[in-house]
Amino acid sequence: MPAASAPEQSLVPRPGELSTDPQRSCVLSAATRIGASPGAEHVAAWLRTRLGAATGFPFPPPSDDDGPDTASILLRLDHESGVAPEGYQLVSGPDGVTVTASDAAGVFYGAQTLLQLLPYDVHRSAPSHSTTWELPSTRITDQPRFGWRGCMLDVARHFMPKHEVLRFIDLLAMHKLNVLHLHLTDDQGWRVEIKRYPKLTEVGAWRRESQVGPTRPPAFDGRPHGGYYTQEDIREIVSYAAARHITVVPEIDVPGHSQAAIAAYPYLGEGDPVEVGCEWGIIDRVLNVSDTTLEFYRAVFDEVMELFPSTYICVGGDECPKRQWRASATAQQRIREEGLADEDELQSWFIRQFAEYFAEHGRRLLGWDEILEGGLPEGATVASWRGTQGGIAAARAGHDVVMCPTGTNYLDYRQSDSPEEPVSVGPVLTLADVYTAEPIPPELASAGGERVRGAQVNVWTEHMDTPRSVDYMTFPRLSAFSEVVWSAGERAYAEFLPRLERHLARLDAAGVEYRPLAGPHPWQQRPALG
Repeated sequence: MPAASAPEQSLVPRPGELSTDPQRSCVLSAATRIGASPGAEHVAAWLRTRLGAATGFPFPPPSDDDGPDTASILLRLDHESGVAPEGYQLVSGPDGVTVTASDAAGVFYGAQTLLQLLPYDVHRSAPSHSTTWELPSTRITDQPRFGWRGCMLDVARHFMPKHEVLRFIDLLAMHKLNVLHLHLTDDQGWRVEIKRYPKLTEVGAWRRESQVGPTRPPAFDGRPHGGYYTQEDIREIVSYAAARHITVVPEIDVPGHSQAAIAAYPYLGEGDPVEVGCEWGIIDRVLNVSDTTLEFYRAVFDEVMELFPSTYICVGGDECPKRQWRASATAQQRIREEGLADEDELQSWFIRQFAEYFAEHGRRLLGWDEILEGGLPEGATVASWRGTQGGIAAARAGHDVVMCPTGTNYLDYRQSDSPEEPVSVGPVLTLADVYTAEPIPPELASAGGERVRGAQVNVWTEHMDTPRSVDYMTFPRLSAFSEVVWSAGERAYAEFLPRLERHLARLDAAGVEYRPLAGPHPWQQRPALG
């Protein structure tokens, strides 16, 4: 475990303004109270639970009987405070701690910083009874740089049990991220219950086996895999995230990456029936473009929109091969009927049907940057993953952009060129690479940068078959990313690294099996899959 150090010197992400007085401090005890102004009560309830688990203290609301020596934590929601949206001011001293914000999200992020000012054991789930809960006298003014601070979690390739998703949400919240992009469907699995079409989970949620490693020809494990979230599970996940000021953005892939749906309902596809995909990569199977398929997915999205209140619904739109459409009489007829130039415009037409449908329901379409091909639907937001060019083109055309290029934001990529890394996928993406990345490309620095709503890292799980492996690939690179999207001003990796080394003690206390900075532990290696 990293050596203990002053918590105020290990805040991640770095706050905007920070000053401390190490000669004065605040000590929490069984007598400490947590109070909240109207509108901040739910944050107080969350903080009471989090602090109570680690300290064993009750943290009741303030009482008229409190003596003058009773330290207090006050969460103030003041819409006239002048604090920026999602920002906060935190002041601590011998009398207690006050967090002030203009919205509830800011109160929550101030409470997260309060936890980081306390000893690292505050991130444990039960008291050790050996810690003095002391924090320095501190004054912090802080606010986020971007409004979209996200992480895409792929639960389609390898299913993650619900309780692990909830734990992952807590880790995002610890790092002040506010979007969980949940990748729910793909060729290899359908993970959300749709009551109108039960075979999507009865058939589509299960595959015969899984490819192991990236080798060619592919090798398989011979072990069935699957799972899905009931609608009640989804409501729980969404509610749990909302209490931590995280929006869950669902992704239902169309028209490519849809083999699991086609396996469940063969009439959606082009050609013969297929099984749920077992191999990774781009698969030729795509949805057909019939009215029946459009109506099927409108019904799917009706249930998705009822489950997810997010403004954004992601339809994927990436890596859609056109071979089947070129050979399809139905697709060619649609091209003629709609006056389209080619299969690229056919894909754009297909995506536009749902952009318009979402707009009718007060929602917005999000898609990977391939939705630019053939024309971008009005109001669509682009997730720029094939480098930054898609994001640049979308921003210049007046569309909002979320930056997530493979070269800096793909956390399935190996973390060094050492043969000890568990699976050698993609180019090397180091901790420093993630930290030094800039979400706004230089081409948009003078104009168009305002269209970059933020950025996200993507956790694709083809080669992460357990939550332990997700921990290893995600952390501490996600810790570095959190500072990229939260903290304004210049960043210096040499300044960040000592803070991160101390921050790792928090991850240890929280039970995160991150990749050590010096390289993987022996049990984290899987050399046979390189």
